[in-house]
Amino acid sequence: MKTSNLLIFLLLPFFSLAQASFKLKGKIASETTSLEWVDISIINSEGKIIDGTTTKPDGTFEINLKKGSYKIGVSLLGFEEYEKEISIEKDTDLETIILKENATKLVEVVVQSKKKIIEQKTDRLVYNLENNVTNVGGDALSAINTAPGVVVKNNTITILGKGTSRVMIDGRMIELAGEELNNFLKSISASDIKNIEIISNPPAKYEAEGTGGLINIIMKKGVRDSWKNTTTASYDQNKYGIFTLRDNFFYNKKKFRFSASINGKTGYLNATDDLKMYFPDGLSHMQSTTKVKTENFSGKIALDYDFSERTTVGFQFMNDRNNPDFNSDISISNYNAQNQLYNITLNKSNTDRGSGNQTYNAHLITKLDGLNRKLSFDVDYFNYDSKFDRSFIANNYTPEMIFVDVNQAGKNISNQDIDNWSFKADMEHPFQAINLSYGAKMSFTNSISDVLYYNTISGTPVLDPNQLNRFIYTENNQAIYVNADKKLNEKWNFQMGLRLENTQTNGFSETLNQTTENNYLKLFPTVYASYKRNENNTFSLNYGKRINRPRFDLLNPFRIYISSNSYSEGNPFLKPSFSDNFEFAHSYKEILRTSVFVNSVTNGYGVLFSANPETNTQIVTRENYFKNLSYGVGESYSATFADWWQSENSLYFLGAKTEFIKDINATPSNSLQIDFSTNNTFVLGKTTKLQIDFSYTTPFKSGLYEVGYASSFDIGFKQDLFNKTMQIAFLANDIFNTSYLKDFTSVVNGVKQVYSQTESNRFVRLSVVYNFGNKKINVKERAFGNQEEKKRTGN
Repeated sequence: MKTSNLLIFLLLPFFSLAQASFKLKGKIASETTSLEWVDISIINSEGKIIDGTTTKPDGTFEINLKKGSYKIGVSLLGFEEYEKEISIEKDTDLETIILKENATKLVEVVVQSKKKIIEQKTDRLVYNLENNVTNVGGDALSAINTAPGVVVKNNTITILGKGTSRVMIDGRMIELAGEELNNFLKSISASDIKNIEIISNPPAKYEAEGTGGLINIIMKKGVRDSWKNTTTASYDQNKYGIFTLRDNFFYNKKKFRFSASINGKTGYLNATDDLKMYFPDGLSHMQSTTKVKTENFSGKIALDYDFSERTTVGFQFMNDRNNPDFNSDISISNYNAQNQLYNITLNKSNTDRGSGNQTYNAHLITKLDGLNRKLSFDVDYFNYDSKFDRSFIANNYTPEMIFVDVNQAGKNISNQDIDNWSFKADMEHPFQAINLSYGAKMSFTNSISDVLYYNTISGTPVLDPNQLNRFIYTENNQAIYVNADKKLNEKWNFQMGLRLENTQTNGFSETLNQTTENNYLKLFPTVYASYKRNENNTFSLNYGKRINRPRFDLLNPFRIYISSNSYSEGNPFLKPSFSDNFEFAHSYKEILRTSVFVNSVTNGYGVLFSANPETNTQIVTRENYFKNLSYGVGESYSATFADWWQSENSLYFLGAKTEFIKDINATPSNSLQIDFSTNNTFVLGKTTKLQIDFSYTTPFKSGLYEVGYASSFDIGFKQDLFNKTMQIAFLANDIFNTSYLKDFTSVVNGVKQVYSQTESNRFVRLSVVYNFGNKKINVKERAFGNQEEKKRTGN
């Protein structure tokens, strides 16, 4: 606690400062009358909206601001937007601002087409996705995949050179990871997203969890007294078909805001796996074909009410259910040392999977005074449950396919239930000398996992007492943070933050009567500096320390069989890894952007695809086995070659140095990785657009693994109908079927393994989007507050 007391002591001088505020007022009118419900936005020098209001029935407005330079933005549907630079040194009256009506809807279209696709801020990159055709009829996950420097592969969202990323909505974390996170993002319509922020080095306000930075989804907002409904239907065709129906409703009336969404998806995916294991006595070649059910149903309700102009309370409920059952046909061909086939094992399995979560959030936001001090509270609860019930039988055959005997038959059952409570408070506290924000969070998590294995080779299930376990895991976390930013002048801006996290974990295996504890107190600093040399050139430098805690399911020590000669097991002794992130960036006219970055990981943990040469068995486990220094250079170039052709391009050069800190009987190796992508939008007419995208990643080596190349060639087409109330979109994704994981190679215990996997990446999609009601959305989206824990459920 000495560290905590020191932190509080150092912050006390900030609270002794005083700040005066001044009144900004004015009136908004058209050429004939005063305008009510006009949106007024106050934007700071970083381009962030820091305050706002709407006009009264007589068109007037008032806002209290501290001394400084700002930009005021004025917008109302049907009128041209108005912006003006203002300097506040005393009470200021802007008098009457006249808004001009839009002459034609064509003018609006032209303005939108010239909106900057990429904007560089002090601590983040902002991606405006309005003009990306492939996002029409799509979802938030596909939209993230089109953001510069972001890759979505194998249920993982990654910022290139950083690692796995976490996702937020309007600055609030989503508490999911892996497949569960992807399913949630697929329930959000891309058409309701204003922009996406890529935060490679997050400020201290956000949890220190995760080495790969943050992806922040900003939802659209609009005028008051409005409602809107968006219905989206889409059909994907791969080997099988998938149908998706999504409906989002938004209502905003005076002090009351309500939103509801319901999403359903049904169909199948086709997945294939190919694994070659080169044992000393010969090759074992596994080939698998799996039909995966895609069945998802989710819904969300959000209510917000303004008790006054300063205080808002709200409630959210989210429910998400998935039933990804699958049937697999696995063939294992075994060869002797002379590469002669001597045995074939056919493994058939049926798997009943299910998962779901219920999330509740209550929040209060209040402005304490006219100095823009804002206090918010969040109380969150979520429950996550999953089941895994797999039955399989493996029969041995001769090379001539004559039945020999039953290799193995079993039934593997695994269940997990996670409960989490969290309490969070955040304060925005501007002073004359510095802008300060601080807050605290407490989180309490309890996870219970059961693993059972039945031997069914006799036809009657027999419980194997050596392969059952009940694992109870608790984790409590307390955190406080402070963040301060200061603009020295028109050229220099600084931001510093410090987060203190105290964590206590306890894992108990009832079967083994084994307890594993891990308690630690850690500090996580962040520093940002930006320098605007002139209107064309901006430089920035940042540093941040992060932590990567193991997902709950990875800590369960017992095994789950994948096939008759392959199983996965957790590790209760896994410890968190830590990373230090440095990045230097330069932006030229926000057209050419260069970033140089270094990421150092200590006590890194990951998946080990090891093998037992004596039993010819593959073992998938997790260990803290490496430290890594990764580095790279990224270039992004935005170009408008003609009024009808916009292009967004990126090129990354990535490298690494890896050392193994544990004897795993393997040798690390690294090589250069090059990642290239180009997205091109062509305007074919007033209501028609075509998009052609291409991406390519070279083969590369990284630590324990070697990975083959990946590429994708996509074509999208969009047609607006009925004054843009309806859109029809077509997408041909990964036309040449080259984006799948291929030649994933490792050598452990002298056994070389080469793995490839496809998951229906090549498909065509037809989407129809229909909007009715008001054309703008004005619903405050708020994600749930216990973000760090739920993302580690790992499904």
